[in-house]
Amino acid sequence: MNPLEANVFVSGQIVPEDIPALAAAGITMIVNNRPDGEAHGQPEGGMIASAAREAGIDYRAIQISQLTGDAVDDTARLLAEVDEKGVSLLAFCASGTRSTYLWALARSAQGHDADGLVRAAADAGYDLTPIRRFLR
Repeated sequence: MNPLEANVFVSGQIVPEDIPALAAAGITMIVNNRPDGEAHGQPEGGMIASAAREAGIDYRAIQISQLTGDAVDDTARLLAEVDEKGVSLLAFCASGTRSTYLWALARSAQGHDADGLVRAAADAGYDLTPIRRFLR
């Protein structure tokens, strides 16, 4: 898990067997940003959702192959929930890049400083250069 904020993390693909360790680490919400069937051997979202439910973790899916305004809006709503309820969120995709882009675009739409978002992403190992012009 790579931290973007104190309680917002991103990662590459997770598998159902990862869920107990994520719960033990304090993750209370998992957001799947990866469409089912994107790669051979990838676990289906439903399998991860079931494992999350068994561990008492909230599971959400915003599965995208391209960034869309709707996905950014949905992510902003989840991040507002993180802020309001103190949820500890892990968003995942193939490498964590899509999840990081969604986080940055959503936080930017909420008024967060673009330079701060770029720094936070870089500290987590992600480069926002491809979307920098869309950040406020």
